[in-house]
Amino acid sequence: MLTRRQFTTTLGGALAAGLVAPGPIRAQGAPIKIGSIFSYTGPAAFLGDRMKRSVELFVEEANKKGGLGGRRIELTLYDAGSESTKAVLAAKRLIEQDTVEAIVGDGNRSDIGLALVPSVQRAEVPLMSVSGATALVEPVKDRAWVFKSTVNDVEVVARLLDFFKKRGIKDVAMLNDTGAFGASARDQLRAQAPAAGVNVVYEEFGPGDNDLTTQLTRIRGSNAKAIICWTVTPAGVVFLKNAQQLGLKQMLVHGFGFVADQLPDTDPIKATILDYKTRYRARYSEETDVYGGQAWDGIGMVAQAITRAGGSDRVKIRAGLEEHVREYKGVGGVFTFSPQKHWGLAKSDVVIIEWRQGKFRLVDL
Repeated sequence: MLTRRQFTTTLGGALAAGLVAPGPIRAQGAPIKIGSIFSYTGPAAFLGDRMKRSVELFVEEANKKGGLGGRRIELTLYDAGSESTKAVLAAKRLIEQDTVEAIVGDGNRSDIGLALVPSVQRAEVPLMSVSGATALVEPVKDRAWVFKSTVNDVEVVARLLDFFKKRGIKDVAMLNDTGAFGASARDQLRAQAPAAGVNVVYEEFGPGDNDLTTQLTRIRGSNAKAIICWTVTPAGVVFLKNAQQLGLKQMLVHGFGFVADQLPDTDPIKATILDYKTRYRARYSEETDVYGGQAWDGIGMVAQAITRAGGSDRVKIRAGLEEHVREYKGVGGVFTFSPQKHWGLAKSDVVIIEWRQGKFRLVDL
């Protein structure tokens, strides 16, 4: 089981760093306009729902305490419906009609996020992506207005290969979906596996597939000692079900989980994670997840950029993200952006967990 500290969630450094005034203060001046695009209907809704709620919670708490620098946050939300076309139309409306100063959320799927890049680049509006593909922020010269609150799959794959080396695993299988998220990770594994001395058998499936027995049967006939399933679609559950039906004995590597309570007390973000989970549970009477945490970090870093840059126009927000997000203790890890790096996390922000006896257990920090 693969996860990151990011995938364990808490109140990001925005409130903890004192970006919001410490008591009820009346917001003054023009509101700060922030837009969000999430998929809270359609196949990706299981990701977008908690992302949407996390952003709403952050804004609600910030406004109760006076907003940012005494200015209220005005949040405009649109549903991408798990479709790139709807997301692009939503971005156009946010930019041209709602005149937002930044967008947090890109439909919570890499393919949707990539579809938004041309729009925000042309309009020069900062976009905080909450999706995984490296291509969302690389190369930076072509993605000057896009940032990311998730770890790149470059680092996740590198961390996973380190884990295989520790376990003496030299033969694995990659089973990825054909969407941008799965294809990006596949390409990263192809690039990194040879130098790590790992042999890989590759199989793929459509995001909407409901039977993976054909691919898994081929993998069963290979030398693979571990099977990596890379998807955030419901097909990930099909993978586990079919693997069990086929009686596969290989290590199954798949998905993200919550292990905040198992992190050592010395971990720099453990308190942040637990705080966010507590706040979310108190507000919505349910548990949050890794995806909600990504959105929480995204809005928190935009808030920090606005506060420390001393303004909320689009140019200042972009500059603020590059210059003032340094050692930011978020839910996902400790973020640092720069003009050359628009993703904030590193391989060290990834941990390995295992599902055993009905719960996740930390196995490699």
